[in-house]
Amino acid sequence: MNYRHAFHAGNFADVMKHALLARLIVYLARKDAPFRIVDTHAGIGLYDLAASEAERTLEWRSGVARLDEPLAAAAEAVLAPYRQALASVRARHGETVYPGSPAIARELMRRGDQAVLVELHPEDHATLAERFRSVTNVKVLRLDGWTALHALIPPKERRGLVLIDPPFEATGELERMADEVLKAARKWPTGIFAAWYPIKDMREVDRALRPFAAALPRPALRLELLVDRPDDPARLNGSGLLVVNPPWTLADEANALLPALAERLSRGGYGAFRCERIGPDA
Repeated sequence: MNYRHAFHAGNFADVMKHALLARLIVYLARKDAPFRIVDTHAGIGLYDLAASEAERTLEWRSGVARLDEPLAAAAEAVLAPYRQALASVRARHGETVYPGSPAIARELMRRGDQAVLVELHPEDHATLAERFRSVTNVKVLRLDGWTALHALIPPKERRGLVLIDPPFEATGELERMADEVLKAARKWPTGIFAAWYPIKDMREVDRALRPFAAALPRPALRLELLVDRPDDPARLNGSGLLVVNPPWTLADEANALLPALAERLSRGGYGAFRCERIGPDA
């Protein structure tokens, strides 16, 4: 309830998360049948990088601002839907605006697809609801994200994606996220689940995810981007995305994109990535 993403919008973690989110939505859109997106911790949807919150931290300068120059061709091909969404949002709202996951989803969804955006913070929920008030295929709910994760699945469309991006304010939230995703994957075996997590101390991440990988009922990918050495728990050194039921294309796409982002977004000359299959038959 205290976390406000406006201070961190457009940072390296957003770039990684949103670029991969865009690939997941593009994959779902390849089939004619409609799909549903559930965003359990949606935020406010749009962020002004010229506002006081973003200007206080300037995290976007070592994130999205470093993408002004193109990456290698293979990485740019993977990045294309993210760039498309970013350009479309800025064409309507201004060049200093950065789209959160709700705005990226809206840009890449089709008219027949549906999205449910969940936000618990009262002010952020009100802002999000107003921004999407006239969008007929998007519903905004004020609800605890963990409650929403289980209450909103499986959807009637049977196809879709759940994005889980908690604030990680509480101790043990990574372990909780792993447990909640396991429960949700059993409830909706055909759904795609994408769960974001911060990386400070890699040893803690490994400890939390080891039992998760062993208990997975479905294949998954552990995708990570490191922009600093993960040995100082006082700073955010990287970010990860667990994708359960990943599209068959995603591993190759991540292997093209993540090393390019690690090189471009690295701090102090250190950058690394992971694209690891976990779960059954890993």
